[in-house]
Amino acid sequence: MSLEELFKKKGRKVNVNKVMDQLKTTAKTFGLAFENTTMTYNSRLAQEMGLWAQTKGFGHSFHMETFKAYFANGENIGQKDVLLRLAERAGLDYNEGKKVIETRKFSDAVDSDWRLSKAKGVAAVPSFFIGLDRLVGAKPYEILKRLIDKYNETNIKA
Repeated sequence: MSLEELFKKKGRKVNVNKVMDQLKTTAKTFGLAFENTTMTYNSRLAQEMGLWAQTKGFGHSFHMETFKAYFANGENIGQKDVLLRLAERAGLDYNEGKKVIETRKFSDAVDSDWRLSKAKGVAAVPSFFIGLDRLVGAKPYEILKRLIDKYNETNIKA
């Protein structure tokens, strides 16, 4: 499905080119490869594989491989063979990954995450919740640190 179709389906008027330009600028700030992508894919299995990768200590490397595959290379991260290749690149075992996909071992955990996100009103990722504050979108380290420092100062004074 194209990004324009996705936003239309969700009833949101969005200038996809403007959003892509903003995302590209943000990615550049963080030193991440990013190309304009016009398609969106069902990332459900990627989310399940990501949780599995976290349990194995490879969460960050799997997420980075998945980010590059989709945002830099335009790959369909909803395809099992793509996910298994990414898992291997991240240092995970191919056969174990295949079993995770076949059994949908992390499906309930992703369902739980989705319910929590919906309850908290998450509409974009990443979203950070610290105390009563919310920070949405990729932000520089200094902004995250400022929010954490604010939270720590509030708790110290209390």
